[in-house]
Amino acid sequence: MKRIIEYRRLLGVGESADLKELKTIYRNFMKDWHPDKFQSNEEKAAAEEKSKAFIEAYHFLVSIAPETRAQKLEEYTAAIAASKMTDFQYKGQTLQVYFADGGAFEYFGVPRNIYLKLVNADSPDRFARRHIYNAFIYRKVTKAVEA
Repeated sequence: MKRIIEYRRLLGVGESADLKELKTIYRNFMKDWHPDKFQSNEEKAAAEEKSKAFIEAYHFLVSIAPETRAQKLEEYTAAIAASKMTDFQYKGQTLQVYFADGGAFEYFGVPRNIYLKLVNADSPDRFARRHIYNAFIYRKVTKAVEA
């Protein structure tokens, strides 16, 4: 969640920002801060750093936007249903889940008590299906390996 808040602050958008608004803000920023617009090496370096941070924030927020998740809901549902969880990592309310097919998803805002219940569950797969997969903001981190 911290990363989401930081990226929203960097772009100057709220939780309700849609893809069109994100794209407009991104394009305007890139017009103003593109490194090729600057002559001195110091200004170019500063613009390049700002651009990289902005690009990262934009792509991240697009990946977790409700419109993006809605477009990929069928694919996501198939991915979590067809493959078993092989591993997971938890750091700062972000849970990363790895699947047997090679795919991985990040879930944001997962409270520590939910993570502890996942760790102690008889069937982590079943617990995650019931309490994590559709309850938290997520994004795809890696794609499944085609068989």
